[in-house]
Amino acid sequence: MRRELWIIFAIIFVNLLGFGIVIPLLPLYAVQYRASEPQIGLLFASYSLSQLLAAPVLGYLSDRYGRRPILLLSLLGTVVSFAMLALANSLALLFVARILDGLSGGNIPTARAYISDVTPPEERARAYGLIGAAFGLGFIFGPALGGLLGQVSLATPFWAAAGLAALALVMTGLWLPESHHQRTQTWINPWRELPRLMRRPLLGRLLLIDFFTWAAFSVYQTTFALFALHRFGWGAREMGYTLAGIGLIGAYIQGREVGRVVRRLGERQTFVWGMVLSALGLGAAAFAQQVTFFVLFLGVASVGAALVSPTLVAMLSKTGTAAEGGRIQSVGSALESLGRTLGPVWGNGLLGLYGEGVAYLSAAVVLGLLAVAGARLPVSSDAVSEVQTRTQAPM
Repeated sequence: MRRELWIIFAIIFVNLLGFGIVIPLLPLYAVQYRASEPQIGLLFASYSLSQLLAAPVLGYLSDRYGRRPILLLSLLGTVVSFAMLALANSLALLFVARILDGLSGGNIPTARAYISDVTPPEERARAYGLIGAAFGLGFIFGPALGGLLGQVSLATPFWAAAGLAALALVMTGLWLPESHHQRTQTWINPWRELPRLMRRPLLGRLLLIDFFTWAAFSVYQTTFALFALHRFGWGAREMGYTLAGIGLIGAYIQGREVGRVVRRLGERQTFVWGMVLSALGLGAAAFAQQVTFFVLFLGVASVGAALVSPTLVAMLSKTGTAAEGGRIQSVGSALESLGRTLGPVWGNGLLGLYGEGVAYLSAAVVLGLLAVAGARLPVSSDAVSEVQTRTQAPM
């Protein structure tokens, strides 16, 4: 395989490795500085909100000035942000680090554009499979690395992530050539496109489902550490290893089973059953008082999430013409970032007020309602197609 694609793989892997490290460790880090549960929710949300604001700008700049400068900028931001996390001595610096990482976090959409630039259409699906593999591996090894190195100190995993990002930065600077030579000044603002797309009945419903899906999944992800700390007294090791195992389950389902299930049930039914499993798993985990049952129920929820994410993207991709594909995906990505901004505030706010079980239960209720909404989608959205692995962190 071409060297450029392996460098792109490394960039995305480092990004998701850092994401996997942050989820279990950031709340523990913030607690040291007396952060409240709502403040921890805002800490997670600050990254997604910053990414939401910066992503369209970075996409425009990559079209105008090239992919390579944006990839270098985003990796430099990742290096600096993780170094700041490791050196932070106050809650304010934790916020600055997460905001910086979000503002410079344009490497995933830019990496996807790079792959589109350098691969012919007949090889593109295989090349995009690298992104799915990098996501899966990053979300498996990130929590595991955090759990292992977190036993040394909470800062050590962040230094490791900064070092790996620095290595990817050097590789990009030395060996990754520019891929985009037909510069354009086209500006696609997803928020201007949103009202027009929402007026289309099926597409509007799918976009709303997409938004609430990622908001609810973010409740699970960003309250996991506090849930496990409050209920079971877990530390970094237990949290990291558990999340790594859950990531492994999600990667297996997306890599081996989603296509088979879709061919048997169709996209709509696969989505509905995935939502049902996610809702049941999180709902049961909310009441689990034993570690074995808690992990088992999270595994069920992970299977459901692995069925939901690729089928939802596949259904969205069929709601417009080929010429509209970029706009629909741009709006969908913006709504997902907005959902990941809402989810931590919602989940950690409820956790602080009413306890960890209520936070999980609220997400389960929303996922159950989304299963009902999915079941009521028109049959026309249920056409079977090849489903690609969703380039999002698995549940």
